[in-house]
Amino acid sequence: MLNHPKTMIESHQNGLTFFQFPHLAACAGLRHAVFTRKGGFSDGLYQSLNVGLNVGDKTEVVNKNRRLVGDCLGFDKTIFVRQVHGADLLLFSNADVVRGGFLEGLAASTADALVTDATGVLLAIQTADCQAVLLYDPVLQVMANVHAGWRGSVANIIGQTVAAMKADFKCRPADILAAVGPSLGPCCAEFVNYRDELPPFVWDYQIADNHFDFWALSKDQLKTAGVKGDNIHIGGLCTKCRQDLFFSYRGAKSTGRFAAVVGMFP
Repeated sequence: MLNHPKTMIESHQNGLTFFQFPHLAACAGLRHAVFTRKGGFSDGLYQSLNVGLNVGDKTEVVNKNRRLVGDCLGFDKTIFVRQVHGADLLLFSNADVVRGGFLEGLAASTADALVTDATGVLLAIQTADCQAVLLYDPVLQVMANVHAGWRGSVANIIGQTVAAMKADFKCRPADILAAVGPSLGPCCAEFVNYRDELPPFVWDYQIADNHFDFWALSKDQLKTAGVKGDNIHIGGLCTKCRQDLFFSYRGAKSTGRFAAVVGMFP
């Protein structure tokens, strides 16, 4: 495995275990967390903080788990959308949030990245091996949360999100802080049929027989989009290796999803 040191700090609150990135935690008014699978209401294959719907868990239990996530960080509005391993972005502003019924309508939206300057809302990405990439511009106070599986990486959803922050919210990429959450590491990112599944540019990240370093790919995509290397932190925990802490589709197939969230206080 390549050298990707763990850069996160483990925290405990309200009976939940989560990780935070120091450079994001230092930003006044910003809250973020990568929650583990511990501390929720689900049982069996989904034990216990499963926030994923449509994976076989009970809807009412998943909704209780989702409320735990928001309550832990002090938010009463947490936005989950339908993730489909695509490259669609959902952008909204503070002005949108004050419109009646706007937030409620987002639950039916399909997107794999959320971008906003709205305060008082928590952006949630649910994963079980895919990357959650948290982005924050502390100058203009704009945030994003990106779901990047291998298909998203191929489509460069990370670079597209940075470009949207620049075009729609006037962010300077050099100001953006980025964090790549726990996900499938190069130790376990095996693609036996990679020549059929992955385009040639991804082959440059092959580190061993059929194994690929998608953490390095995400860092390079961020840097190509203009984010400074020193502003990019990689979580450094492999979800398949650490199924005691995280859900892993590669490890268990039938399993839950854990949450990575970011939000700003007014």
